[in-house]
Amino acid sequence: MTSQAATQVDRYARSAAAFAGAKAVMPGGVNSPVRAYQAVGREPVTVRCGKGAVVTDIDGNEYIDYVLSYGPLILGHAEESVLAAISKAAGRGASFGMPTEAETQLAQAVVDAVPSVEVVRFVNSGTEAVMSAIRLARGATNRPKIVKCTGCYHGHSDSLLVQAGSGATTLGVPSSPGVPESITSNTLLIPYNDLDAVREVFQGHRNQIACLVVEPVAGNMGCIPPAPGVGPNGQGYLHGLRELCDQFDVLLIFDEVMTGFRVAFGGAQSLYGITPDLTCLGKIIGGGLPCAAYGGREDLMRQISPDGPIYQAGTLSGNPLAMAAGLATLQALQEDGVYEQLESTSARLEAGLRDAANAANVPIYLTRVGSMLGLFFSETPITHYEQALTCNTDRFAAFFNSMLDNGIILAPAQYEAWFVSTAHDEAAIEKTIKASEVAFTAASKVK
Repeated sequence: MTSQAATQVDRYARSAAAFAGAKAVMPGGVNSPVRAYQAVGREPVTVRCGKGAVVTDIDGNEYIDYVLSYGPLILGHAEESVLAAISKAAGRGASFGMPTEAETQLAQAVVDAVPSVEVVRFVNSGTEAVMSAIRLARGATNRPKIVKCTGCYHGHSDSLLVQAGSGATTLGVPSSPGVPESITSNTLLIPYNDLDAVREVFQGHRNQIACLVVEPVAGNMGCIPPAPGVGPNGQGYLHGLRELCDQFDVLLIFDEVMTGFRVAFGGAQSLYGITPDLTCLGKIIGGGLPCAAYGGREDLMRQISPDGPIYQAGTLSGNPLAMAAGLATLQALQEDGVYEQLESTSARLEAGLRDAANAANVPIYLTRVGSMLGLFFSETPITHYEQALTCNTDRFAAFFNSMLDNGIILAPAQYEAWFVSTAHDEAAIEKTIKASEVAFTAASKVK
């Protein structure tokens, strides 16, 4: 072993030991697969703490963080107003299984902010939110089938764990053992950003489809914005979805678990001016604690128990700690200039990354919507999942590892988005760009 390699091993020695212990008692040593770092060919660092835009591992290494818990921490780590709200709520009790005023306060804040939401129900995860919204759509329409886009992740419920077959609009087949085909056979798959595929599947299954669920900005195959001007009358992808859903009497569900309060205060639906029938939220509305929600038109939401016959419940739904953290976060986001700051900071990062890649002669396709970014190692534009799969993941791994070694931590997969927070200041962005110059040079050596 060279002295340089030995130094690197020593630098992560405690994380390596911690991961070995974790693997003995948890599948793969983690509680969510991407955290195992398998896609980048190394073991994960184990985090001790975070403050602002920085996390520190148990070896004492500091990193500027663009994971941000995969999106929730739009104010950065351990933001003072959020911590104060959690502490105050915890002093009154962590959970009751009974109504609290905090639930109503956060519900009212969501209703006021999100255009499509007239009534809202809190749950504990994005998976639960989308699963519940789909049950509502099926119950309200008395139709069995749903439509989703390949590459759009909506949680790990059985009916959504599907992959595309040979056709563009095909019956879903399970992506995981343990998911019966009898469940996924009612899931219809289409490419993202393809309105012709939507029309084809709607026509082929007329009066059988309850809903189409979509990430308005795809965030789980990298950050892929909705395409402009793809409709027959020049309308954008999301406008086209709204028109087709209206034409074929299909409910439109926006999965804004990632984009809600991230790309704009009112979410992607506010940014693009499209009102879905139902909306799923998560991440930011919990301020870093487990929390999600689904909401929408009152005539639909009043069909949820106990107002209606469609059942959904949860022991910890609306727990006071998450309500307090979420409300404090939304209040902070309403302060003057917050989204303007996020836009300016993210735009500087985008420009710096593009310049660094060009200087290293590394072809990339870079996307951004507000404070979400996507960096694809591709010579061609990426507008849907099949194109995303053509990216050079080996180059991404080299880039990721160089960035980590130089104090910048990213999600450990080509197909994850970057997130910027209000805590990322000019110095953090410039340090990131400087590290990316080294990392793109490392990536350039990979074919």
